[in-house]
Order: sequence, then C-alpha cells, then structure tokens
Amino acid sequence: MEPSEIKRLIEAGIPGCEAIVSGDGSHFDATVISAAFEGLSMVKEQQLVYATLGDRITSGAIHALSIKAYTPQEWETQRKLKVSF
Repeated sequence: MEPSEIKRLIEAGIPGCEAIVSGDGSHFDATVISAAFEGLSMVKEQQLVYATLGDRITSGAIHALSIKAYTPQEWETQRKLKVSF
C-alpha cells in the first residue's frame, strides 16, 4: 500500500479530518487531526482510525501502523511547541 491510499481511507472514514501519512509499503506512521477525537481516550482515538482501514491490517496489507491522534487544538499546541525549539 501507498501512504497516499492510507491517507485517503482515513480522511474518507473520519469526515473533516486531516491525515499525514508516511511509510515504506507495510510500516506506516499516521498523524491524524480531527475534532472527532474531542473527549476520547487514546485507545478510542486509535480504534476510530483503525476502523477506517477495514481489513487491510488483518489481511497484512498494512503490517504496522503508528498513530498520533490530535484534536485541532492539540495539534495547534503541538505545532507551536515544535516551532519554539
């Protein structure tokens, strides 16, 4: 799978989100920003993202996926912290 395909699947499955995906064909990193994460635990956020990928994880098309999930407010804070270094 290509990172662009995973990005498309995540963004289609969580309307209004932004996904930033990188990877090498089977191991991927995804940063997902969505208001849908508001009030959810980290586990629930990850479950929401995994649900957008259907059977691609269980089939082995995606071997590993690291997820960082942020609300828009958390993402803005994260970006400001990175800029300040």
